[in-house]
Amino acid sequence: MSNGTMTPARNAVRTFNKFVLNPAMLHLAGRKHWYAGVIRHSGRQSGKNYATPVVVERVTDGFILPLPYGTGVDWLRNVLAAGRASVTVNGQTYDVAEPEILDAATAAPQLSARRRRAFQRFHIDNYLKVKLAK
Repeated sequence: MSNGTMTPARNAVRTFNKFVLNPAMLHLAGRKHWYAGVIRHSGRQSGKNYATPVVVERVTDGFILPLPYGTGVDWLRNVLAAGRASVTVNGQTYDVAEPEILDAATAAPQLSARRRRAFQRFHIDNYLKVKLAK
């Protein structure tokens, strides 16, 4: 799945989440004591602002976000094209930059043991790392 392709079942879940679950999740994502955060990004062509609920793990120099649907999703393509975004997690918003796709072996040592186990159970192969903007 590293090239952005995914199984038909995973694609169906992604589509459901994009149009049904994500809009509902945005009411809670990013708040204190909630597991999901929000990444805010601009459209590559339209320049329109978007907000997407994501799982966010704080690491020393920024954040790591699992990519359960691969590397071809729109929000990721927007962040990579812009080279920046903002992440809201636990009630705080951070400007982030230097987006980089990591494989599981590179991301794993930076993750908490709890998150590493969870992400392994879901067979997540790729992650996005963003650094705090200076």
